[in-house]
Amino acid sequence: MNGKQTVTLFRPVGQQELDLIQASGWREFPPRLYWQPIFYPVLTEEYAIMIARDWNTKDPNSGYVGYVLQFDVEFEYLSRYEPQEAGGRDLKEYWIPSEDLQEFNRYITGTIDVIHEFHPVPLKESS
Repeated sequence: MNGKQTVTLFRPVGQQELDLIQASGWREFPPRLYWQPIFYPVLTEEYAIMIARDWNTKDPNSGYVGYVLQFDVEFEYLSRYEPQEAGGRDLKEYWIPSEDLQEFNRYITGTIDVIHEFHPVPLKESS
């Protein structure tokens, strides 16, 4: 441990993004795609679960699977950004501009860990 104060953040992702994070040795998030202007880690595990479970599992671009990742970022670096409300006071996330993501990755301490995995709930057949 480097002795610096950190903040624990969460990130809901689909299969393709998870594969890229795994390929980095669980150390960094991949660059954003051209149509993704921000990287948005969220402040609470509950909010990340909601996105991974309710959105990623219905999204073909996510491979119909949702993962919740947990990771720590140095507080001093993160303090240059303000948390944003995304539809409610309990739904907060940081908006990191895509061009800042490489620098953001350098301030992650430790590894990025998978803490939840969600798959679609099969539809019940009507009888």
